[in-house]
Amino acid sequence: MKIQWKYSAVLCLVLTLTLVGMAQTMATPATTTLTPEERAAALKSLQATHDAFLQSIAGLSEKQWRFKPAPDRWSVAEVSEHIAVSESTIFGLVQTKFMTSPADPSKRTEVVGKDEIILTKVPDRSHKVQAPEILKPTNRWATEADVIKAFEESRKATMDYVRTTNDDLRDHFGPHPVLGPLDCYQWILLISAHSERHTKQIEEVKADPNFPKD
Repeated sequence: MKIQWKYSAVLCLVLTLTLVGMAQTMATPATTTLTPEERAAALKSLQATHDAFLQSIAGLSEKQWRFKPAPDRWSVAEVSEHIAVSESTIFGLVQTKFMTSPADPSKRTEVVGKDEIILTKVPDRSHKVQAPEILKPTNRWATEADVIKAFEESRKATMDYVRTTNDDLRDHFGPHPVLGPLDCYQWILLISAHSERHTKQIEEVKADPNFPKD
């Protein structure tokens, strides 16, 4: 009888621990952090487009910096301002709006394949898109050095976040006016692809026949 009682007590204890474990699992939803491959791919892209942008504006004179190919086209200064302000605006949306919305893993099917679309189609300058008013250049920074400083600070913040975050970027989403819903990892990729697109625009300005020689 004593052996049977001990067996029942042990069985009861195991059952109790199992139920507690199940309750804890149900109370704390699992999060999905970035894979090492996703993290590395984003950082590689962000670093490459960072370097390309800074190289494209290096060594320009004030005349070259301000040159406009036509009254309705942006100067290198204006394109650079657009890149810099877009950096902080997009990353701000990710942190303060999209990541603070409820996670919704059911939306993952809506964004399948968009990583590649962002990295290949967004930089394609054959399709023109009108920038929203909030991202248009308004001479926010007085000098090229000021623009570079703003860009560097924003890009560093983005890269530090990607390097260290354990947020479930794949389960939080935000709507893009052209691309539709994107998960927050894709919004990070968009920061990189966007700067690549407009770095190409800077090269177009520099290739204009009337671009100042010095």
